[in-house]
Amino acid sequence: MRIIVVEGGKRPYEAELEHDLESMRRCVGGNIEVVYEPGGRDAALICNDEGKLLGLPLNRALRDEDGEIYDIVAGTFLVTGLTDDSFGSLSPDLLRQFMTEFKMPEQFAKIG
Repeated sequence: MRIIVVEGGKRPYEAELEHDLESMRRCVGGNIEVVYEPGGRDAALICNDEGKLLGLPLNRALRDEDGEIYDIVAGTFLVTGLTDDSFGSLSPDLLRQFMTEFKMPEQFAKIG
């Protein structure tokens, strides 16, 4: 399946990934968690289920419709398409949208 991989400190890139759980686990470095399904888009953001607990580097902020940060993803994550019952390839339009959305690496400061 055609997906986007987003590593901390790097620009996202397109990748071809086998359509199985083990391939997704290898990509994110552990058990997977679906963080969100962007509103109205047939896509899922998949990250390491314990990324923050393991102290993985903070990667990208997730923002609501108003641009406000509601969460930060730790570690490498994937953006995949969704089918009726599983994950799948991203459409060309969604590939472009997510490549733009996550284009610039972000830095975060821990305060307190």
